[in-house]
This record gives sequence, structure tokens and C-alpha cells, in this order.
Amino acid sequence: MTLSAGSRLGPYEILGQIGAGGMGEVYRARDPRLGRDVAIKVLPASFSTDADRLRRFEQEAKAAGLLNHPNITIVYDIGTNSSDGAPYVVQELLEGETLRSELASGRFSPRKAIDYGIQIAHGLAAAHDKGIVHRDLKPENVFVTKDGRLKILDFGLAKLTQNEAGSGPKTNLPTATAGTEPGVVMGTLGYMSPEQIKGKPADARADIFAFGAILYEMLAGRRAFHADSAGETMAAILREEPPDLSVTNQSISPGLERIVRHCIEKNPERRFQSAHDLAFDLEALSGTSGLSTAAAASAGRSRGALRTVGLAAAAVVLAAAAFWTGRRIGTARPASPAIHKRVTFQRGNVLFARFTADGQNIVYGAAWGDRPAEIFTARVGSPESRSLGIPNASLLSVSSTGELAILLKKTNLHGTIGSGTLARVPLGGGAPRQIADDVVGADWSPDGTELAAVRKLKDSNVLEYPIGKAIYRSPTDILYARVSPDGQRVAFIEPTGVPTVSLVDRAGRKTELARDWVFADSIAWHPSGRELWAMGVVPGQGTGLWAI
Repeated sequence: MTLSAGSRLGPYEILGQIGAGGMGEVYRARDPRLGRDVAIKVLPASFSTDADRLRRFEQEAKAAGLLNHPNITIVYDIGTNSSDGAPYVVQELLEGETLRSELASGRFSPRKAIDYGIQIAHGLAAAHDKGIVHRDLKPENVFVTKDGRLKILDFGLAKLTQNEAGSGPKTNLPTATAGTEPGVVMGTLGYMSPEQIKGKPADARADIFAFGAILYEMLAGRRAFHADSAGETMAAILREEPPDLSVTNQSISPGLERIVRHCIEKNPERRFQSAHDLAFDLEALSGTSGLSTAAAASAGRSRGALRTVGLAAAAVVLAAAAFWTGRRIGTARPASPAIHKRVTFQRGNVLFARFTADGQNIVYGAAWGDRPAEIFTARVGSPESRSLGIPNASLLSVSSTGELAILLKKTNLHGTIGSGTLARVPLGGGAPRQIADDVVGADWSPDGTELAAVRKLKDSNVLEYPIGKAIYRSPTDILYARVSPDGQRVAFIEPTGVPTVSLVDRAGRKTELARDWVFADSIAWHPSGRELWAMGVVPGQGTGLWAI
């Protein structure tokens, strides 16, 4: 039964219909007791005798009613229509549009996508803390209010994990319909995790997979997994990887692309294991993470000892570490990192930052607005930045003698990490001098006379130190190559499969320092050369800046 304006539903006065979904009709109504407008979702009377549909509707109300978070729609009340027995749930009335409607305008800037992603991640974390898994997260179920706040909608497919522990899948026939019908695997094609498609039980990591697909779509302007038929879409989710984000949007930082890839891993064990960790890493990229005091946790590992040394935005902390590496050789222990003043004020994506050797200037790469990436310098304490005037260039390293190692003509021909031409340029600017092709990363030796470089070839990745002398080869990516303070070793991360943090000396002898991490991203040497700092997720201990 469709309710007309002026009719009543319990104590609520219906003002008009505002929508309809797979599980009910939505009305705008007035609550005369509190003098506020609300949204009421009503299960049509024709479906009220369907036990399964009724169960899912009641589950939505129960699940959402447990939650109280600014990024989740608020449930005020539930009831039953006295005339036909149709149940209803009363929610806050939202003004704005769905994320799907916003995506119709095309891809978002990295800044906007990260902002939206942080809000969704916080909402998911609040739900997961209550044991609630959404299982149908998609742009249609995310609402963007007029003031820019995101709200997760429709927990109609939510699973109260503590009540369904050990329950198996109800069916193995997923559906591509926009609605959610009973008798099928819960979810919507294109955002369902591989385990959902296989009909296996879905936990919080299924929501993280769907989140990754949404974040990819916001950044690329296209769906991560979409084909002409339902079968082809399912096959893509199970076996294929979407195109590199940096191909569709050149202002994407490697760190942001790795977060997306980490969300949409086929194996749930390799994804982020919590939405809290996901939100932390996104906040680190956005620069909104504050600095906490150093944690006291420590853990003995089979390949070295790890301890947390404090949490902060990765670019700032590791830039500080790089500065002290060049300036204070032999310091007994790392100084507590601190954030003093904001350096950048434009909207966009900061890609990489380093101090100069004197500690008085900051060099960073950024893609502001829709412009391509550039390299800028800023004086510490000054709000002004100066572009070096080198378009489509990425900063890699700053030498102790004031020379920059940069990457030109960045491409993605050989894999997910873009390669390009390594060049050197004076800090004051000028024409870059090209050194080597197919390079993805590089770092100066302490005296500024040599470079360690990672070259991405078709069959392998090669670490050269100095350039032209291969000291290590790997079939997977080699990231964040950093030369030790004594110039004799290079540290790096191999992120694929089981992430590892390793060292290799000039003779090619490799030592693994840490492995079996969930995620590892960015490293820097302590000035003593006896310790590395790495951003990462350690199983059972969460996300942090770790000393190894």
C-alpha cells in the first residue's frame, strides 16, 4: 500500500514519498512529538508476509539501531502499521544525494576521494566494532549530505557476526540486480568480495574489499570490476586486476594506489584486517593525522625486534628522519618527531617530501587541483612555495650537496609502479641531466656522489648501487630503496605476497629484517645506521611507525 500525504503511520504524519528501494518504500514524515522531519522506510504490505524479507528488514533496523556514529544514518524508531501489519523504521532525514549521483560527474580529485574514504572507513570501523558487517556497501548505499558529510545507508544485508558465527552460506548464486532479493548470496556485483561470490561467509574484510572498489571508482572515474555480463564481472573479481590508477589519473600517489590495491586483494588474509587501520593510513596520506606520544609496545620477532616509535603523517616523520640521517651521524637514539607548522595550503595531493641537508628548506612533489605533478621548494616557517618549473616530474631524493634526484616521463608500461627517466637537477633549478631509463626509485649516497636506483625491467626488478652495478634482483617490486648512513647498505621493501623489509650490501648479500607484515610503506634510516623506521601494519599490533 502506498501512503498518501496527510496519512498517518503510528504517531508520524506522512508528507510525501521520496524514494523506493529493494526492501521498501521511503517517505518523508513529521514527528509531532519532537517537531522534526524524519525519513520512514516501510516494507510494502504485499511483502509483509514474506518471512525472509521481513527478517532482513527487521535485521536492518536492529543493526542500525545499535550504531551511533556521524558517518552512519541514525535510526530513531521502529514500528508496525496498524492497518496492514507492515513494519517500518524511522531514520534521520538526509538532505543531499547518493555517492552514485556524485560519481556521475566523473572521477574525484585525490584529496576529495581521500576525504570521502576516511569518512566511510570510520563508519565501517564503528559498525565492525559492534560486530556488524554491511555486506552490500556500494555508492548507492553511501549518502553525501549538503555539508559534505558521508553517511552509510541500508544495513539490510548486515550480518550480526556474533549471532551467526559458524553459519555457512545460504546459497551459491550471486545476482547482478540493483536490489537485494532473498535466496541469493548477499551483495551487489561489482562490489562483492571474492569470498561472497564463492558463497563463503563474509566478515569485515568483505566490506573492506567493497570499500576498495568504491575508492578505486572515485579515483578512476570507472568501476574497478565491470563487464558486459554478470558471469564476466564475477570472473574479473575472482581472477583479474583493474587497470593501474596512475594510468587513469596521473596525480595519484604510489601510496594511495597501494592502499587501494591492498583493499581489493583477492585473498582476505592479504587485505587490511580492520577499517581502523585503513582509516589511519588514509589519514596519513591526507596529512590530517595528529602526532601521538610514543607507544610503549614492543615485540620480539624472529628476524629482529620491532617497537613503535610514535604515529604521524608518514611524509613528515620520514622526511625528518631523512634530515637527521644526513646531519647527526652517531646519535644514540631517535629524537621524538614533532609537527610544528603547516607547509602547504593548496588543495591536491602531496606525493613526497624531504628536508635539505641544512634543515632550512623542504623539497616536495605535489599535484595541485587537476594539474600534473611538479616539484616545489619551501623555506621552513614560510607559507610560500616555489615551483622548480619541471612539469611531470617526481621527487626521489635530496643529496647532502643540494642536488635533487628526480623522475621524468613517468609511465606504467611494466607494472603497477610507474617507471621513468632518472635525472639530476640543482636545488636552485635548471635543466635536468638525464642518467638512466626504466627507473622507479633512487636515493643518494651520504656524500652525494653516488646513486642507488631501482630499475623496472620486463622480467625483473633490479637494484643498482652505484648505477650500473646490479646488487639485487627480484621478480616483484622493490620500493623505497634507502642508502645507509655509512653508504655500505641499501634498505628496501618488497610489498607483494608477504611484505618484507630487507637490506642488501654492496656485495649483494641480502638480510631480511622483518616479514609477514600485513602492509609496509615507506622507510628511513636512523642516523646511527643500527635501526630503520618503517610505516606498516604488524599482525596483532596494528598500524604504526616502527623501529626495526
